[in-house]
Amino acid sequence: MSQIPSLISDLAVILISAGLVTLLFKRLKQPVVLGYIVAGILAGPAITQIPTVTNVESIRIWADIGVIFLLFALGLDFSFKKLMKVGGTAVIGAITIVIGMMTLGYTTGLSLGWGHMNSLFLGGMLSMSSTTIIFKAFDDMGLRNQRFAGVVFGILVVEDLFAVLLMVLLSTLAVSKHVEGMELLNSVIKLGVFLLFCFVIGIYLIPSFLKKARTFLNDETLLIVSLGLCLGMVIIATKAGFSSALGAFVMGSILAETIEAEHIEHLIKPVKDLFGAIFFVSVGMLIDPALLWEYKIPILILTLVVMVGQILFASFGVLLSGQPVKIAIHSGFSLAQIGEFAFIIASLGLTLGVTDNFLYPIVVAVSVITTFFTPYMIRMAEPACRIADRIIPKSWMKFLERYSSGSNTIHQKSAWNKLLKALTRIVGTYTAVTLVLIFIWLQFVAPFIMKEISGLRGAIISLVLILLLIAPMLRAIMMKKNHSAEFQQLWLDSKYNRGPLVSLIILRIILCIGLVMLPVTRLLNAAVGILLAIAATVIVIVILSKRLKRQSILMERHFFSNLTARELEYERKAPINQRFANHLLERDLHLADFEVRQNSPSMGKTLKELNFRQKCNVNIVTIIRGEKRINIPGGEERLYPFDKLVVVGADDDLEHFRQYLVERYKTAQTSKKETKEVNMEQFTIAEGSRLIGRTILESGIRDKATCLVIGIERGETSIKNPSPTTVFEEGDIVWIVGEHDKVLRLSEGKTVGNS
Repeated sequence: MSQIPSLISDLAVILISAGLVTLLFKRLKQPVVLGYIVAGILAGPAITQIPTVTNVESIRIWADIGVIFLLFALGLDFSFKKLMKVGGTAVIGAITIVIGMMTLGYTTGLSLGWGHMNSLFLGGMLSMSSTTIIFKAFDDMGLRNQRFAGVVFGILVVEDLFAVLLMVLLSTLAVSKHVEGMELLNSVIKLGVFLLFCFVIGIYLIPSFLKKARTFLNDETLLIVSLGLCLGMVIIATKAGFSSALGAFVMGSILAETIEAEHIEHLIKPVKDLFGAIFFVSVGMLIDPALLWEYKIPILILTLVVMVGQILFASFGVLLSGQPVKIAIHSGFSLAQIGEFAFIIASLGLTLGVTDNFLYPIVVAVSVITTFFTPYMIRMAEPACRIADRIIPKSWMKFLERYSSGSNTIHQKSAWNKLLKALTRIVGTYTAVTLVLIFIWLQFVAPFIMKEISGLRGAIISLVLILLLIAPMLRAIMMKKNHSAEFQQLWLDSKYNRGPLVSLIILRIILCIGLVMLPVTRLLNAAVGILLAIAATVIVIVILSKRLKRQSILMERHFFSNLTARELEYERKAPINQRFANHLLERDLHLADFEVRQNSPSMGKTLKELNFRQKCNVNIVTIIRGEKRINIPGGEERLYPFDKLVVVGADDDLEHFRQYLVERYKTAQTSKKETKEVNMEQFTIAEGSRLIGRTILESGIRDKATCLVIGIERGETSIKNPSPTTVFEEGDIVWIVGEHDKVLRLSEGKTVGNS
């Protein structure tokens, strides 16, 4: 019972200190994450002059929950399909950064004499830029619509996946204490199979479940269901030998493919913010200011390593992927910091007991410093571009321009390339799912069945059930793409293609026989020849069964329907076609959307009057008004509140347009007249008033004074909502709604207008 009060008081200390410090940081226009870390230092054991946390261990449990929800929210914003779409630029850029910074971090750690394992974890910490900080900085600086921002966001998406993989690999290395090639390969394969299985099964089941339950899902139930799914996957991941953070990330990425993804992200945000704050405060608690002063030189060295290393490797990676020099430099300067994943990897090292205590606060200090400088580094990109233009030889610049334009050329893929790529994806996916299903069945389900039904009968029932379960997958492995356009084209083009094509079918049949043999040999005790005959018979039945063919097709359609549901919904609501946007990017143009504010000075004016094209060198290609789209609007088209304008132009022109709209809005708000309150008042029509003998209509009260007569008291009677033809009499008490100065004029007997 004594633990409950200490837990509550500790939580109170954390949230009060976090609230006060973050308010100060908001006022200073600094990132909130820095405020949480400072609050952690104040609430931690290093500061004894003020009330601090008494039970640090209980707070670490809260912090672990914080990591789970942080990664769940990160997964919701991640999406494996988004990873497939970010393109070669993001992948090449992220790989260059991760490999370069890990190598640089590892060698720096060894140079400082920190040992092999400390240096290895240090490399991992220094290789990940901060998604949260960059998103916030771009929002504050109005850069979200810049072309380089899209490249940076793509790199961050790929880095998020690398970070999750890195956590698994570092955990494996920490347990084994040394790098074992086969063991590392085994861990990577195990992780890949786990991710693939969870993603395929999750996409097949979860969107359908949410769709069927939609009528019962309000905000409360959707939040509870989402958190339940998240923690359920956490349990599955830990049972499979992975971290709880990986499970949360995987479930987030599965839910990211559902139509409800944005709604879930909105609902989960307060939960993520609360536990995320506790996590970042707990990060600060482990910092000893005295230790930071002791290690001030390594902190300074690592800060320079992060800033210089990230700029160089990010710029080189983006340049290598075929982007122009300007985009590469802007991307490099934007990524010059480390963030939340550095804390998580540092916490992992401490939890596993493989890193020294001094490493954690040093890395947090480096993160704080680099985060503080992030907005300034982003602003420095433009001067750096001008310097690069001056110092890079003209011949090099021409070569880089040819290289970047050449990388955007679309190459026609050969039929063999398309077929092999499709088969690799199909066979790999279905094989991974089949292997995991067989493993789960043999480990958990088959023993239960054979316990309830003993002997050969139980083994046969168990075998038949698992074969029925995996049969659709087996058929897909063997038969998919055998009647595709690429297969038919290659078959008819040349007789020399037929041998390799038949070999591909035979190899897939052999693979399926091997998959069937796994449960057959485990559940039946018979000679190898008999087992092979059983497996071959099963394969023949799978190939010839029309019902199974139909079932396999229906399953695949269901999967792809769930997988593309959010994308189709997004395309239906999207301001502009994505293929058109990609086409513009190749010509150094960009699309952005801007909303007409409720009090905007542009409201009610025509495009001809506004003349955005001449003033800002941009073109409005679409106006979205609710469900209506006005494509290529004419000059007489007027703008209304909440209209969304889809604008095309170069980065500089779009930024100029944004600034122009902001300045117009500020000017209009400043010059706007003070609005007057509307009150309900009464006055008595005195002797000699010019209102006597006039009707309400003749007095001009409604039309000219914009006031409303809502009642008249005349002697003992009361007239509610009098008609416009009602004549005013001396002594009437008039109840009226309007602005005070106008009501005052009426009470003095003055009529309004010429009537």
